[in-house]
Amino acid sequence: MAEPMSRRDFLRKAAWGSLSWVVLRNSQSAFGYQANEKLNMAFVGAGGRGGALINEFAQLGENVVALCDVDERQAAGAFKRFPEAKRYADFRKMLEEMEKQIDAVVVATPDHTHACASVMAMELGKHV
Repeated sequence: MAEPMSRRDFLRKAAWGSLSWVVLRNSQSAFGYQANEKLNMAFVGAGGRGGALINEFAQLGENVVALCDVDERQAAGAFKRFPEAKRYADFRKMLEEMEKQIDAVVVATPDHTHACASVMAMELGKHV
């Protein structure tokens, strides 16, 4: 049989329960609201794995606004699929010119070049 609850314990538990109900009821995250806008995405590395990532984000409904790849032949598929996206061969130029239009950057390059593009994007306050 359960031990009897003191009046003090009852009031403490009731206060915590009421407080948590008020906090959760007024919490925006408790309702799981969706974002108001689509993300404007830029991609460094548009061929190979980068091309697959571009397609995945496009299927999710995000805006592909800039594509960067040093090998135009490798990126030809992405360039053709997203003709409205600005094309670049140098990620530094892309990030400088498109800084205000980009919300997030996907870096799909080999390991030895991945850090440079990622750091520059993060320094500009972009999600990577």
